Amino acid sequence: MSEAESLHVIEQVPRGLLEAPATRLHEVLPGPTLMHLPGRRAEPLFVSVLLHGDETGGLRAIQRVLAEHRDRALPRALSVFFGNVHAGRAGVRRLEDQADFNRAWPGSEGDTGAVGALLAEVLEAMRLRRPFASIDLHNNTGRNPYFACVTRTDNVTLQLASLFSRTVVVFRRPLGTQASAFSALCPAVACECGQSIDELGVAHAAEFVAGALHLAQLPVHPVGKGDLHLFHSVARVRVADAVTFSFDGSPAALRFGEDLEWFNFRELAPGTVLAQCAPGTDVCLEVRDEHDRDVASIYLEREAGCVQLRRGVMPAMLTRDARAVRLDCLCYFMERLAQP
Repeated sequence: MSEAESLHVIEQVPRGLLEAPATRLHEVLPGPTLMHLPGRRAEPLFVSVLLHGDETGGLRAIQRVLAEHRDRALPRALSVFFGNVHAGRAGVRRLEDQADFNRAWPGSEGDTGAVGALLAEVLEAMRLRRPFASIDLHNNTGRNPYFACVTRTDNVTLQLASLFSRTVVVFRRPLGTQASAFSALCPAVACECGQSIDELGVAHAAEFVAGALHLAQLPVHPVGKGDLHLFHSVARVRVADAVTFSFDGSPAALRFGEDLEWFNFRELAPGTVLAQCAPGTDVCLEVRDEHDRDVASIYLEREAGCVQLRRGVMPAMLTRDARAVRLDCLCYFMERLAQP
């Protein structure tokens, strides 16, 4: 296993950690690091940051929380996993030779190699510590509201999610996520905290983590009716690997509009145009549901040189970041879900 995928375990805040940006975190932490800190309540809150090296808001949020408790005891034990430190140094989602740190947790598909072994080690270490709850902090590349993602809809999990946002997305895919793996141990939520440059998102994430540390327990009763906007992520949309695309009108097989990101978390009607097609181009968007079935023909159609919606959906995480589109996806399609 390379140094980039070896797990380091520490039990105190190292010098320089609270000030280091993601691009210099490698000067403080030699690689992926699991940090355990004591608190007045023994069951730890688990927080993961920097699973994607270019999503830096979670790191800054946990630095704020730790700085606020620099000279006083934490109200609850805290375990923090600083994930892809080396991708953070490069300012990219992941290095070219790495598996994705949020697609390689136990339960993932395919061979996840050294990264998968590392993440399984983190999960087992936390299983032995019996975590109180799990929070995974992320950023978006596109314009989105702050929202929480969960894989379970039990009362305790939704109560935890509601403390971060009234907007909650239930998902089954992609597999191998941190939230999915930790949901077998404790209430687990992934928090989408806006774009990395969003300092309000950093402050919101820090407030959420600090609040969770002060909880004696999570409520077990249902979230109040109407207090959540619950959505089900029903399909993942990708641009086929061989297909060219653009966002600025330049020649390509698919030409998306510059205002594409404004579709996020808006209920779009059938007939809404997602992209212009070059002559002779097929739809070229891959749409797969949570059972990994091809459902492109259910959601999309080509009409008058355009790719448009065949049925109404609400997109999330649409982005104009071409690298993010290639590494992950264009967006997810969602439908409203009745609150349990």
